Amino acid sequence: MMQMYNPPHPGEIIKELCLEPLGLTVTRAAAALGVSRKTLSAILNGRAGISPEMAIRLSMAFDTSAESWLNQQIQYDLWFARQNQPAIKVERLLAA
Repeated sequence: MMQMYNPPHPGEIIKELCLEPLGLTVTRAAAALGVSRKTLSAILNGRAGISPEMAIRLSMAFDTSAESWLNQQIQYDLWFARQNQPAIKVERLLAA
């Protein structure tokens, strides 16, 4: 699998590809998903991630797969984690 450069947070995807085209407000979308407005807002603004439960809710609401939502979250999390991760060399592991 190719590593994506600076992937978007899944919340951006939800906002741009799911909510905006349908003209859904955060309040209406949260109610339809069965979550609080605060919870959905945190995801949309990149302050919270997609949980497995939320991935299932999104998959049912937008006719997508839960795996696709979780994969987007993992790609984002990995990219973010790599930004400040020092390189670990095999030699250092063997010397430990």
